[in-house]
Amino acid sequence: MANWYTADLHFNHSNIIQHCSRPFGSAKEMDKELLRRMQCVDEDDDLWILGDFAFARNAESRRYVAELYEAVPGRKHLVRGNHDHKSTLSLPWSSVQDLAEIKDNDQNLVLCHYPLLTWNRARYGALHLFGHVHDQFSGYAGALNVGVDCWDFRPLRLSKIQSQVRRLVSRPAIWVDGNNDKKKQSK
Repeated sequence: MANWYTADLHFNHSNIIQHCSRPFGSAKEMDKELLRRMQCVDEDDDLWILGDFAFARNAESRRYVAELYEAVPGRKHLVRGNHDHKSTLSLPWSSVQDLAEIKDNDQNLVLCHYPLLTWNRARYGALHLFGHVHDQFSGYAGALNVGVDCWDFRPLRLSKIQSQVRRLVSRPAIWVDGNNDKKKQSK
């Protein structure tokens, strides 16, 4: 059993192709390729989707999205994103939450659709995984964008995340010490 992390799949969303310059001719082509690249996930693995799973506006598209959901391998957990509406939330997820704090091996993780400035246990080595910003921001030391637009449309394992997060730029100065504001005010 392994954990996998991804975000911003946007199944059945043709506008995302132009918005993010995705290399697909149609939403159906994109959906098929996303599913193909997710086959690294085994059925007994946990797949954490950090928001924006799919678009479904009518009965036909809801059925299509349900079929896509069933084709995605693994136990599926959703960390709700801004485009996860009723049709997505009604799918049989193993869990649905706005923010998740989990442990993968000995690594504390804070999972949220949105990039955060700070998070629980950040000063103690907890990593923050996010999406939402597509390929516009990869993150900074301790926080990594796991969205498909940054990772060749594939989910990531912890080992890849840990090696990548070390290569990112330093955290913003305010993060380094939670008392920075107090120190500035007392000067």
